[in-house]
Amino acid sequence: MINESTLTDRPVMAGYERHLRSERGRSPHTVRGYLADLRDLADYLDGAGVGSWDDVGLADLRSWLAGLDATGASRATLARRSAAARGFFAWAFRTGALSHNPAQRLVAPKRIKTLPDVLRQDQAAALLDLAAVAADDSDPVHLRDRAMLELLYASGIRVAELVGLDVDDLDRSDLVMRVVGKGDKERTVPFGRPGLDAVETWLQVGRPRLVVAGSGPALFLGARGRRVDPRVVREVVHQLLRETPGAPDLGPHGLRHSAATHLVEGGADIRLVQELLGHASLATTQVYTHVSVERLRRSFTQAHPRA
Repeated sequence: MINESTLTDRPVMAGYERHLRSERGRSPHTVRGYLADLRDLADYLDGAGVGSWDDVGLADLRSWLAGLDATGASRATLARRSAAARGFFAWAFRTGALSHNPAQRLVAPKRIKTLPDVLRQDQAAALLDLAAVAADDSDPVHLRDRAMLELLYASGIRVAELVGLDVDDLDRSDLVMRVVGKGDKERTVPFGRPGLDAVETWLQVGRPRLVVAGSGPALFLGARGRRVDPRVVREVVHQLLRETPGAPDLGPHGLRHSAATHLVEGGADIRLVQELLGHASLATTQVYTHVSVERLRRSFTQAHPRA
């Protein structure tokens, strides 16, 4: 067992970070989130006079969450932080780093489920039309932006998956691409003819004008020729959505939600949508059926003479 006189150096947390990165294969973003939550817990325990991780009890963890609740933390934040604590203490106890698991009976508050905002199909079409019009000037950045939006909406892939694409990941004859998702899991995702047209133009006209010695195999490049940054993708989506009449400001994940919702509305099998999005659990995908039902109910109320 690791004996730790204070929480300041946090060697147990360092071991947990290695576990998340190397054994669990968590993304850098996820690891940063878990560690930030644990640092918040450690700071709280330091202030409460708890000398080591082995001295932590269930009451300490509940007090930590109660304090967060009192400051107005959302249910989602409380659920995430309690999950971070449970995962950390379960690992530490299992590996012998700690002598007990105080988080075993820590219960997260139930999250209030909210339906994700999505674009209507006409709004999605208007967004892509704007990207196409901007690309008419053959500016390589505009050609790239159009291709990125077409693939995001056509496939429902995540931003990290989009920026991780290499040129050879696209099979342009069969209209599918190889995507590496969470946990380094690979899946094959289809895309449509508009996406192909946009990508072909980008590859033939746009990418050669941005490519540099260090570009490597990256499909999408930034203005300096390196693999495009996720922040650039988010800014592109936000900017074009601001110019789309009536469209909510969603960001790239909103395009993912929209693509899934439109697939379900079009009659796609929910398990096929699960496979397309790379969801580990069907329950995660089923939220899109609720979105569709809500839209159906709203449309019925507005349009049907007997509503």
